[in-house]
Amino acid sequence: MPSKMLCLRNVLLVDAATCVLTGALLIFGARLLAQLTAIPAALLFYAGMFLLLVAGFMAITATRAALSPLAVWIIVAGNALWVVASVSLTIGPWIAPNAWGYAFIAAQTVAVAVLTKLELDGTKSVEIAV
Repeated sequence: MPSKMLCLRNVLLVDAATCVLTGALLIFGARLLAQLTAIPAALLFYAGMFLLLVAGFMAITATRAALSPLAVWIIVAGNALWVVASVSLTIGPWIAPNAWGYAFIAAQTVAVAVLTKLELDGTKSVEIAV
């Protein structure tokens, strides 16, 4: 099972890295992205700040000697909620993105959904249960 555990750790680390990169993009590029996507700059900025916190939690979880089942399930659930929230943004009345905004939201939603699926599969392969 060590290779399967390593795989789950690697997926968590990739997830953390994508959160750092996306978070930095959202924080430092909020105004430009807002102009390109018609997504409010404040939403982009604070989502970026949140992603940096999440990245830290993911990195800490992935680098512990033993993976905490609760922490892994929090990450999986958090990612699933991110996907639901992202879809809600595109169908709800909260924002009015343009075509680039819809594409931006869709791309990150798909990326998070894929990572969530890989993490969920990882929990099954190493028998992480709460």
